[in-house]
Amino acid sequence: MKRRNRVLKFIATVLSVAGLTAIAAVMSLGNHSLLNPSPAFSQSPGFSQSVVRVDDAWQQVYKQIPNLPRENQYTSTETGKVDPNNTLVRRLIRYHIYVKGRPPGYRLDWKLTLADYLGANSLMQESQYPGYDTLKTNPLEGDRVAIGRLNRVQRNALAQALTNVFSPRASQAAQPNPNPASNVPSGSTRPQGTPTSPRLPQPKPGDARLLLP
Repeated sequence: MKRRNRVLKFIATVLSVAGLTAIAAVMSLGNHSLLNPSPAFSQSPGFSQSVVRVDDAWQQVYKQIPNLPRENQYTSTETGKVDPNNTLVRRLIRYHIYVKGRPPGYRLDWKLTLADYLGANSLMQESQYPGYDTLKTNPLEGDRVAIGRLNRVQRNALAQALTNVFSPRASQAAQPNPNPASNVPSGSTRPQGTPTSPRLPQPKPGDARLLLP
């Protein structure tokens, strides 16, 4: 009988130790997850990177398309001076991401945003447009006019430039061949001084027909 009691006590002790060990392990894992949470955008690194670069992305677009209208003549309500950094592309990007909630890494979504400016897609609200509360003059109408002056080729170039900035894969695909001579047929020559960045072609008579998507 005594031997049986000793065996039962031994088993109870083993079970108690095992239970305490398991509880300690669970608590340790919980503390680790609290101290080292997983990244919110671990499944979408491209989008998380784009959020960080939103306020600087407009500069990269103008580097790709230097002759794109800036429309940065508006006066800040805070300083009373013209804010040269409050550009057309900066407002367009903020409208696309923060007002419409569209992903910035896809060319089709940028074309939808451009269609908004042309009045061919979603209705744009003056009370929601970027700059309505920070600039003395709401820039929406002027921005719509500026986008409306671009022809289809120019709008496509703008949509591609925006996609390049926010999508690393699209940017790599759009980069020129580092060895352009490899694509030149045998016996032909490539002209010197070929530009490596896209430039907006100048409007021509009759381009007004190409304004709609």
